[in-house]
Amino acid sequence: MREGPDIARIASLVGDPARANMLTALMGGSALTASELALEAGVSLPTASSHLSKQVAGMIEAITGVAAAVGPQRVRPGPRDAAMRVARVCYDHLAGEQAVAMLDRLVARQVLLRDDKEIRLGPSAASHFAAIGIDFASKARRPVCRACLDWSVRRSHLAGTLGAAILDKILLEKWARREKDSRAVIFSPIGRQAFEKVFLA
Repeated sequence: MREGPDIARIASLVGDPARANMLTALMGGSALTASELALEAGVSLPTASSHLSKQVAGMIEAITGVAAAVGPQRVRPGPRDAAMRVARVCYDHLAGEQAVAMLDRLVARQVLLRDDKEIRLGPSAASHFAAIGIDFASKARRPVCRACLDWSVRRSHLAGTLGAAILDKILLEKWARREKDSRAVIFSPIGRQAFEKVFLA
């Protein structure tokens, strides 16, 4: 055997299309779960876990420059559908760019308080949400406020009973509708204005 780096072995590790997609996704610099990497690769979670066990992410950096010269760059992690990136349902609450912006604004106005990864009600929260017709106390069998890592933005949006109550409000007021056979939430032009006036102003 000749001395030197085992290029053939490394090439075989990235030769699998699914594994190459996962490695390239990791090069984006964001922390991705195994489920997200499986989606990026178009494989099942067990298959993704098998690929991850090979621990080959380190060598992708050396060939990224070559790959960039011969092909298009990968899409961002998260939903490929633009509508899903803007707003979607995550379990029972709103997610996506609109949801992250909403949480940021509520924190900036000190309606909600954020310490590290925890979110809690501010002193004016009860009166603030009561004034806009949002009742979260009736659903208080679980935490009122909880940070939930947003799949596409890679920052937190609001979960918990308050997050669920806000989504209920959005749909009840018909500011937005659920897209059929999808988790996307589609705002009407008037509904978007109303949402922004209430939550982003």
